[in-house]
Amino acid sequence: MGQELPDLKQLLAELIATPSVSSVDPQHDQGNREVIELLAGWLEELGFDCQVTSLPGQAHKANLIAALEPAAVDSARADNASDTGRGGLALCGHTDTVPCNPELWQSDPFTLSERDGRLYGLGTTDMKGFLALAVEAVKGLAAEQLTAPLVLLASADEESGMAGARALEQSWPTYIRPRQALIGEPTANSPVHMHKGMMMEALHIAGRSGHSSNPELGRNALEPMSRVLQELLDWREELRARYRDERFAVPYPTLNLGHIHGGDNPNRICGSAELHIDLRPLPGMAPEQLRAELRDRLQGALGDAATDLTIRSLSVGQPPLETPRSAPIIELAERLTGHPAKAVAFATEAPYLAELGMDVLVLGPGDIECAHQPDESLAVERLQPSIELLRGFIRHFCMEEAPNHAAG
Repeated sequence: MGQELPDLKQLLAELIATPSVSSVDPQHDQGNREVIELLAGWLEELGFDCQVTSLPGQAHKANLIAALEPAAVDSARADNASDTGRGGLALCGHTDTVPCNPELWQSDPFTLSERDGRLYGLGTTDMKGFLALAVEAVKGLAAEQLTAPLVLLASADEESGMAGARALEQSWPTYIRPRQALIGEPTANSPVHMHKGMMMEALHIAGRSGHSSNPELGRNALEPMSRVLQELLDWREELRARYRDERFAVPYPTLNLGHIHGGDNPNRICGSAELHIDLRPLPGMAPEQLRAELRDRLQGALGDAATDLTIRSLSVGQPPLETPRSAPIIELAERLTGHPAKAVAFATEAPYLAELGMDVLVLGPGDIECAHQPDESLAVERLQPSIELLRGFIRHFCMEEAPNHAAG
């Protein structure tokens, strides 16, 4: 079918060589369109029907939904049958990476290099490596072999707010909806069925600057901020005592005081101060309820100074995930890997796929310990086992079982 695609390492090398950094800081933020076009070109060559959808208001950022459908499903779609295209499997990964500091790397982060049994480059483990493996795993498949649809999803902006995943509700085609989804985030190929959520909030105190020789000349923002800090530390301990889930390595919600800035000179009354926090809720903890509790507590702690407080979300916030251990994809993952499904602290796009009616597994070849770090890498010895593992999921959900379960 057309020209032969590059081999696995060349696929990965081309993805790594195509920068697609996403960041909440505009000076670092880039688009992912070139990565999406690479993937779409390869998958079209393999017979997949590719839909590329730009993020609202961001033409340089896009999601890719590439589908290979059984011939019967494709024919029924032409007859407007509403229950076709159901079942099957989606292999999912984000195309963006975090920013990096090239001077801290032993090699160019945008050039794939191999040494000591590992492949080095920005995104090798988180998670362009998985996307290359997914393409390799579907080589040679034909629609005639399938009994249920196979979808490859490549998304935008996972690292900076998950805008791509949040856009899927509006852009996912109604005629095809996989029942099972696998997200290839770095788990060392151990299955993950639940994770914490993530909230990042900015707390701003407005004061009034003045000469430090006379406190009456201004209103020092650092003084009420000290009350904010103490209230947050108290709240953190209460959350830790109130919520607990022993399935997590850190079995309680965490609250991190991550960034603070206030004032500009020792002899000037601090005119404003801002604190950024990160809160990781457990499954069952609703982000909006936590935001309301945060606001109420801080306003109570500040008293009359509460009018100087502004709270804004630095991101939409990511809900926690819990896919039942009894879900077919979790049971299959435990059988194929020989490992019980576990819980992790980092957040993924999984809750947004769950909202679309999918049972979601998180499983990928990378190591979370080297994600977001200089010299990010992927073990060469994991490549072929990962391909065989993905093909095992494809055989089970797209080649052996009929698409007889409607999603959601």
